[in-house]
Amino acid sequence: MPELPEVEVVRAGLQAHVAGRTITDVEVLHARAIRRHELGAEDFTGRLSGTKITAARRRGKYLWLELSDGQAMLAHLGMSGQMLVQPDDAPDEKHLRVRFRFADNGPELRFVDQRTFGGLALADLTEVDGTALPGTIAHIARDPMDPRFDLDQAVRALRSRRTEIKRALLDQTLVSGIGNIYADEALWRSKLHWSRPTDKLTAAHGRTVLTAASEVMAAALVAGGTSFDALYVNINGQSGYFDRSLDAYGQEGLPCGRCGTAIRRDPFMNRSSYFCPVCQRKR
Repeated sequence: MPELPEVEVVRAGLQAHVAGRTITDVEVLHARAIRRHELGAEDFTGRLSGTKITAARRRGKYLWLELSDGQAMLAHLGMSGQMLVQPDDAPDEKHLRVRFRFADNGPELRFVDQRTFGGLALADLTEVDGTALPGTIAHIARDPMDPRFDLDQAVRALRSRRTEIKRALLDQTLVSGIGNIYADEALWRSKLHWSRPTDKLTAAHGRTVLTAASEVMAAALVAGGTSFDALYVNINGQSGYFDRSLDAYGQEGLPCGRCGTAIRRDPFMNRSSYFCPVCQRKR
């Protein structure tokens, strides 16, 4: 699933190409794409028609478009959701789910989702700690790339839990934006085993791993995100290429970039954890 860098690439594209434009028509081509909007397709399309998109926002892995009526359209990308800006005469994508047309007759915004795990929904904005968020994600913590992110507070939150460090890093109520890929990368950079108990974590270790997460996600953002297939793309349909720079995630059997030991994979929450058994020892 897209993590912070991938979602930020999409957000920046939406900010550049749809912010400031007024929606004239919304076409829902697959009801499942708006299943999270409980009032249904007619309400969804009616409330968006004539509304201006004022900004594209993100918190962690969550993306939304702020609207001129004080609402937000929250976009859940799921495993294969794509927000594409396309000329109106471009052929429809095979898995096109929702189409947005604009008053300027410029390029359309299209929500494409092969696996239909993602979706769109309208939500009221609410202020949380000085920031306007869709009410449905008001519980999501700030991410390490947020200018108002409090590193020491996040470290305290991690250390207060009785769990494994990787589980804590994936808990979006403690720190947002980090998923399976960047958790493995941050832990590798920090030389911490994924199962290290958080209540045994020193404050220095906490700062180190969260700083590493910020650094690796910043590097991934420059590379356009991480793509392993054609499902993650930016608004122009282009894939990111940070997967070429991964040190741990997906590198099972390959030599560790520090010590040369083969990277190992352990089962983890129906997924996997990749780590170096020498650099990242259990303690």
